[in-house]
This record gives sequence, C-alpha cells and structure tokens, in this order.
Amino acid sequence: MHKFKSKKSILLASITSIFLVLTGCTNNETASTSNESTEESANSITLSWPRDIGSLNPHVYNPSQLLTQSMVYEPLVSYEDGGEIQPHLAESWSISEDGLEYTFKLREGVKFTDGSPFNAEIVKKNFDAVLKNKSSHSWLGVINVLEEIKVVDEMTFKMILSEPYYPAIQDLALVRPVRFLGESGFPEDGDTSKGITEPVGTGPWVLEDYKKDEYATFARNPDYWGESPELEKVTIKIIPDAETRVLAFEKGELDLIYGEGAISMDSFNYLKETGDYQTASSNPVGTRTLLLNSTNEKLADLNVRLALQHGFDKAAMVEGITLGLEEKADNILSTNFPYTDIEVEPVDYNTEKAAAYLDEAGWKLPSGKTVREKEGQPLELEIMYDKTDPIQKAMSETLQAEWSAIGVKLNIKGEELTTQIERRKAGKFDVDFWYNYGAPYDPHSFINVVAEKGWGVSEAHSNLPMKAELDQQVQEALASTDETKRKELYGSILTTLQEQSVFVPISYIKKTVVYQNDVKEFIFPANRDEQPFNEIEKASN
Repeated sequence: MHKFKSKKSILLASITSIFLVLTGCTNNETASTSNESTEESANSITLSWPRDIGSLNPHVYNPSQLLTQSMVYEPLVSYEDGGEIQPHLAESWSISEDGLEYTFKLREGVKFTDGSPFNAEIVKKNFDAVLKNKSSHSWLGVINVLEEIKVVDEMTFKMILSEPYYPAIQDLALVRPVRFLGESGFPEDGDTSKGITEPVGTGPWVLEDYKKDEYATFARNPDYWGESPELEKVTIKIIPDAETRVLAFEKGELDLIYGEGAISMDSFNYLKETGDYQTASSNPVGTRTLLLNSTNEKLADLNVRLALQHGFDKAAMVEGITLGLEEKADNILSTNFPYTDIEVEPVDYNTEKAAAYLDEAGWKLPSGKTVREKEGQPLELEIMYDKTDPIQKAMSETLQAEWSAIGVKLNIKGEELTTQIERRKAGKFDVDFWYNYGAPYDPHSFINVVAEKGWGVSEAHSNLPMKAELDQQVQEALASTDETKRKELYGSILTTLQEQSVFVPISYIKKTVVYQNDVKEFIFPANRDEQPFNEIEKASN
C-alpha cells in the first residue's frame, strides 16, 4: 500500500531533505532517515471520523467522542463477549449479601500518564466529580442508586448503594461517565463538568497532536501497565462527509473506515465487491425496531398490532434496503446479550392472517374502498422518521406500500432528530423507529426504559393490560441478587414484550469496517463503544 503522511510531516520531510543536501549530507545518512520514516509509517494507521474528537473529558458527553475517550481512559471492569465481566483496573471485587456494598481491590502498579499513581483516593475523586453533577447522569442506573464511595485503604474502596441494583458492575464497564482522570487533569475546584486541564488517563494511548476539526494523533503509551498495542500511532482525520471518506480510502489516505454509519451500505458493498480490500461486519450491536404507540386507540388493540407485523415482508425489506448487511430480526433483543436467549416464534409475512386480525378487530374494508373503516373512521396511521436517515425513510416508504395492501393508510412524516425525540417523549406519534442501546447497556437498560417514564417507550406500552405487572417485574429483575430468579424474570418480561407487539423488531444493526490489505488482526470489541486499536497489527512491506 502506498503510504501517505500528514501535511505537517511532508513539510518537515521536505525541509529536512533540503537542509541535508545543502550541508553535504551523505547518501547513507539520507537513506537512514528515509528508512526510519518508512518504518514509522508502517507501524501506524490513519482512519476517518465524522466529527471532532471533543475535549476528551471522561465525565461528560457530546461533543467528546466515545471512540477516543476509550483510548485514553479505562474502566474498573471490562465487558467481554457474551456479557462476561472481566477485571480491568479493579483486579477483584465482592458484593455484600444484601447487594448494597461493593468492595473493590484495585490493580497494583498502574500509573496515569502524568506519573501519578492510580489508587483508591483518585478513584473516589473521580466518582465524587461525577456525583457532583448527578442530574447529568441520571440515565445511568448505578448513578441513581450510588450513595457514597469510601476509601478502605490505598488500593481498596467501597461503593455503597441505597438499594440493590444487580447491573451495577456492568454499568461500570461503560466508556462514560465512570472512567478515571489523573490528578493533573482536574481543575482546581474538582468540577470536571466545566472542563479538564488535560486528558490524563491510564489507557494504552496518549493524545500526541491535535488540530480541531482536522485531525488527532494518538501515540502508544510507553508506560502502559497492560499489554502494549502493536501499533505505535493512530491518526484520526475528521471527514464529515461519508463519500469523501470513501474517496480518501480509495486513494490510500486512510487505512480503514470503521463504525456505525461511517460508510453507506452501497459504498461498503462496492468496496467489498472490488476484491481489493478487506471488509467485515460485527455481531448484532442493536435492534432496529418499530415502536407502536398503544395510547392511540387504534393501536391499543393487540389484533391491529399483530396485523401490522404480519402485513409486511420483513426479510425482503431488510435485504433490499440494507443490501444484506443487516439480518432480519425476530427477537426484540439479539441473543448475544445476557438473559436474552428465549424461545420466540417468528411472526411470518402473511397478508391473510393480517386481514383476519383486522376483521376480528372490527376494521372492515367497505366495497369499492382501499382503506378499512370502523364506525365511520378510516384505519389511518402516521409513521415518523429521522429525515437524515435514508434507511428509516426507505423502510417507511416500504411499509406504506405494503400496509396499503391490507387496507391500512400510512402517512409518512420526516422530522429533525430532535423533533422526533421530543414527539416520542410527548407521546405524539403513532409509529416510530426505536433502537436499543446495545452492549454493555443491555439487557437491563432495555427493560428499564420500558418501565421508566419520560422517554416515551414506557408510555407507548401504557395501554397493555399487564403493564403494572410488567413494571413490577422490571423492578424485581433490576434489584434481584438471585441469578436464577433474575433469569426467570427476564424470560417473562421479554416474552411478554414479544407477544404484545408494541415493539416490532425489524433487523439487527451491525458495525462495519473496511480496511487495506496490510492491516491485520482487526477484532470488533464486545463493548459497542470501545475502541478497536489495541489488537490491530500492520504488516511490514
């Protein structure tokens, strides 16, 4: 592969060459400089990202990017394939019988990049900074029940909860907000919500060079406590436009394009079919789902919801619109998450069944008309979609055509994302698109949003006859310290949600990557938001 350097590197190389010639440098010295440059380039990669990396503050959200936050900062525990939680900065932990106290033993010998030690005091300082702005993190279950962090000794601390919450450990695997900033990164008042002085972490990467909205270069941490990455450098070029990213990749300016939505499905398939590059897709990271609002009188009837499921060819729609990059979803949650491997009978495409369900619900098709009616009212619904999302738009148009065949009129409304979210929260919609959070958030975040009001999902389920019982089961599952009981509760909750069809699973979302042939050992992280660079190797020419 032809190697490219940054403009800055090219300029420096040019100046150096002129200087060496003018001073009578020997050919051997020039060759040595050239070899060193080639070797450095061979052990680094360049990729693109659609937006600036942000401030690299571990305790805040946008505009900081999860990808780069996870390069610099590390968690107490890590989320691995199948939902297995492994020690990371905490080498072990124990949980009291009542589920209220978690005692962590920290890993010895870990240092921040400023040279300061990682210990219980700095852990407490980070937790305190997060708790100081608790309202900003109220979406995260462990923060809502976290009462206090106590230092036991230099390498031991306790996390004390107000009530049992079984996913507490899993929540600590997230990229934010509970990762750890070194002492010199804190502002004087300790309030990181206002900003940090510098990005100081314990992670395998250190920010080496940065120009806002243009690029960020990360160098391998020479003092990293764990297994050091094979690569020496990772450069992230900020390229907002997806097609421009593809052109840069084809010209050899990028080694890989990675992430959800980083490349269109058309472009991914095009690059794959050339045979000139390596391509891969991950296990499911989330489910693309329709959310049917049961507060709408028409959709309050289970027969109508079932009719809508039977009334479109899911497999054909997914294959046609996602070009085979996503797969048809029968389960609301894919079975690569904990507690989700339940028996599900797929809802088949069957317009006769759909018509029968609508007839049973009292929606009849008058002679000479194309839209069913009940008590003089037409069976008319609206689906809203993110107007910037071509997949949502194409799926909406397909549903409109297919549901018309069973006598349902579907109107389509494209909205700005913020408006779509506001309408969902306010319950002002009939049909909407909704995605679960993925690993390591699920399945507990998924069932929690079904019970917790304020996001629009719980409200969309509010007319289910068993809603109160469902909410109670969710509370019991999240608080349960009994693994067997918890598994039973998840089975019951997920089965009920499948049967009630307020959620209509469409397809499983996957991450994609396209990379040059000299990039080796690319492995998708189990954690949806974690960076993938530690395992990557670059073949030498």
